[in-house]
Amino acid sequence: MTINVKDGGTFREVNQVYVHDGTSFTNKTITNAYVKDGGVWREIFTLFNTTAFSQTTGSVTVPTNANAFHIRFAVGGGSGGVIGASYDKVGGESAGPGGASGAYISDKVFTVTSGETLTIATGGAGSAGNGDTYNTTAGNGGNTTITSSSSGINITLQGGIGGSVDSGSVQGRLRNNNPSTGGTASISGTVLTSGTSVDGLDITSFTTGPVGTFNQSGDGNAGANPGNCSGDNCQIAGGNGGTSYGTAIAGGTGGPAGGSSSAGTRGSGGGGGGAEPVSSASNGGAGEIEYRFLRI
Repeated sequence: MTINVKDGGTFREVNQVYVHDGTSFTNKTITNAYVKDGGVWREIFTLFNTTAFSQTTGSVTVPTNANAFHIRFAVGGGSGGVIGASYDKVGGESAGPGGASGAYISDKVFTVTSGETLTIATGGAGSAGNGDTYNTTAGNGGNTTITSSSSGINITLQGGIGGSVDSGSVQGRLRNNNPSTGGTASISGTVLTSGTSVDGLDITSFTTGPVGTFNQSGDGNAGANPGNCSGDNCQIAGGNGGTSYGTAIAGGTGGPAGGSSSAGTRGSGGGGGGAEPVSSASNGGAGEIEYRFLRI
């Protein structure tokens, strides 16, 4: 924005502005400027306007004059669920474990440096474990990561770890059903817990992320692991996937016997498969991020 002053009847553009601070004129950063117009003060200049939210990944340059980074939401990928299993006169049937959710951030604000580079990546969804019904492992969710070139941000939101099954056979024994594990949050950087942007936003009012409360983060959640039912041709539903963003986003639904499971969303775990008859498991939900820049 340019500033013009009237000098001898002619408006001239100025490239430097000084303010009288106490006893001397000093060269200080001006964040806001006002003029009195008809008895009312009106703002004519703001150093930085908060940006729109973005989901851009890769190398992201912090805008000139920005000094804060608001992560509205970010989560690692959810792991997939595991298929159910049936047997021939072994005395039971097996439900597949649900997938786990990734670690998350909801409405957290970090200090950044104007002009530095942020490197941002989101984790992929973990694949369902629909291989050998007696010995298979679901895919892990990918990690969502944010690092900065100079301000000390180093964030890893680990994806959910897939469950597994082993040691079963169609006429031998019921399989072991091993649960999924929620991803772990590793968060470094200077976190701001109060402050107001130069365009008037109180950061403690940032509550539009999935959790609905300012300054939240945490580990992911394991999916349900129903195990085995008792009796030949018994019926058991697969495990539901672990919820993401705490309990804000539901995981995929475990498949009923012979029915369909559902995939996770927004970093939650995929549903496991049921039995008898066997139903397949589903993928986890992909990781994600949304953020904006501001000046405090």
